[in-house]
Amino acid sequence: MVSRAGGVPDVAAVIAAAGRGERLGGPDNKAFVELAGRPLVSYPLGLFRKCPEVGEIILVVAPEDVERARQLLRAKTDRSERAVAGGAKRQESVAAALAEVRASTDLVVVHDAARPLAKPELVQRCLQQARVHGAAAAAVRATDTVKEADPEGVVRATLDRSRIWLVQTPQAFRRALLEEAHRSAAAAGVTATDDAFLVERLGHPVWLVEGDPDNIKITYPDDVRRGEQALRRRGSRLPTRGTIRCGIGFDAHRFAEDRPLVLAGVRLQESRGLLGHSDGDVVCHAICDALLGAIGAGDIGTHFPDSEPAYRGINSLSLLQRVGQTVRRFGMEVENIDVVVMAEEPRLAPHVEKMRQALAEAVGSEAGRISVKGKTTEGMGFTGRGEGIAAQAIATLRPSHTPRARAKAEE
Repeated sequence: MVSRAGGVPDVAAVIAAAGRGERLGGPDNKAFVELAGRPLVSYPLGLFRKCPEVGEIILVVAPEDVERARQLLRAKTDRSERAVAGGAKRQESVAAALAEVRASTDLVVVHDAARPLAKPELVQRCLQQARVHGAAAAAVRATDTVKEADPEGVVRATLDRSRIWLVQTPQAFRRALLEEAHRSAAAAGVTATDDAFLVERLGHPVWLVEGDPDNIKITYPDDVRRGEQALRRRGSRLPTRGTIRCGIGFDAHRFAEDRPLVLAGVRLQESRGLLGHSDGDVVCHAICDALLGAIGAGDIGTHFPDSEPAYRGINSLSLLQRVGQTVRRFGMEVENIDVVVMAEEPRLAPHVEKMRQALAEAVGSEAGRISVKGKTTEGMGFTGRGEGIAAQAIATLRPSHTPRARAKAEE
């Protein structure tokens, strides 16, 4: 496979990742739903980083995810990588990315972040056909009998499955052709679920490239398990399910005036709280890190960056609730959480039971599995001097006991 003369990469890769993922469920937009402990969007990033033809990668995400997406991009590389805000529809998102493509680029390959298992060889086959024919799309042949039916479900025709293909991404096009297809569709008010259709509207043929049955689209919770099974077949090392897992977390914040003090979701005083981008709840933050660590899914800053305005002043119990949902999607549940709060004041004992209940509700467990205790440092260190509060947490997780329990957790 060659690029433009001289070996200069001449392909722009567009990763469509702005979808909300309502059918998948969970608290996060689809791009950041985790597959084997990694956000979906990290897989196509890795895919295109392996393709020498690709000179720029444009990651299109929901507007609220742009800053978080930028944290996944490489700052120092010969390849340009950038994140842009997408639109309400996939077609608008791809158009936004096309506006960012360098004028010198010859080909554009578009891929959905929801297809994390595509291989570099498939990308290269699509690019090869697009260089020759102008447009190419990955697809697999239909293996089942295909019926056409009316909206009520009454069969109207049985189609010749030898002529039926199920289209995937990646899809590759000459840049000018894809730009023209999007302009024409926008002018006519036409929308489509893939870019190949827009090119077809122009009367330009699209060549199909034999796809990969493992190149599945993550749409429903069961697709996550299917994706992990495919990764195992490839020999990928995945986080081990079916065993007890432990994680440790720590957080500390300094005191600040005119802020409420919130620990474990409970307000303890109104005039002197902890400084932070959120409500400064060190207990919830430490538990979040412990839970995420137990499933190998990074830390709280990765999932809820302090550069994101949406998390400014947020109730940290809501962040803990989202982390608890991530743990359950992973197929685990809380066996025990043990927290030590290091502070000279205030006294925690009168509030511990209320804290345990609030934490248990947030992580979907029982208060009997949560322990919260306060310790002083006998006047030593920043907590001893009354400058702030620290918390340390250990979380122990066990596999969800039954498929029914796992399915309920993923609803």
